[in-house]
Amino acid sequence: MIHQRKGAERRRFWARPLRWWHVLAFSTGVLGAPFGFAGNQQEEALADTVRLALSNAILDARPPKPSFSNPADRQRYEMWLGQMSARLKRKLPDEQVRTEFLETAWYEARRAGLEPGLVLGLIQVESAYRKYAVSVVGARGYMQVMPFWTNVIGDSDRRKLFNMQTNLRYGCAILRMYIDMERGNLFLALGRYNGSRGRPDYPNAVLAAWNNWKTSPPI
Repeated sequence: MIHQRKGAERRRFWARPLRWWHVLAFSTGVLGAPFGFAGNQQEEALADTVRLALSNAILDARPPKPSFSNPADRQRYEMWLGQMSARLKRKLPDEQVRTEFLETAWYEARRAGLEPGLVLGLIQVESAYRKYAVSVVGARGYMQVMPFWTNVIGDSDRRKLFNMQTNLRYGCAILRMYIDMERGNLFLALGRYNGSRGRPDYPNAVLAAWNNWKTSPPI
């Protein structure tokens, strides 16, 4: 009788409608990250030239090792790296992981023509620096990239979105594309990245977080 009663209780629990607080508990308790702003990029019709450019950007397998044409640029980068490492220590306590992450974030951001601090601010809002974060809509990794992008511009292997460099490369390339689509309007581009174009909450959150990752002097 006890086993039957417990089984009936379990069936009633799973038969209940999913409430918002269940989603919140799952997101913050099981996965360990708040996903109030987690990315929900929408699949859009892309011109062939845009699709090809994105595909080429993703397939470029060069390692994320910054190179500099003069000592002054290297010095500014090393200053940036030191400042960012100190600020990120609580989120990524392992020094090697933290250094590799920052090297990659800087490399992929600059490669896409983005300010590295903006990318770090976006990651703060999207995943709180959790490599294996998964949102309730299925967005994955640091930059919460939706899996459909692997079919559109990649090799359809969704597992690669948990690879650090792959995730940052996808995220930076997609954000760059949205900025270009919005003719440089960062507010609208951020909204499009999040699937909330025209609404202020997400762009304002990212722009506020960006302030945490600005350096003095600017890089």
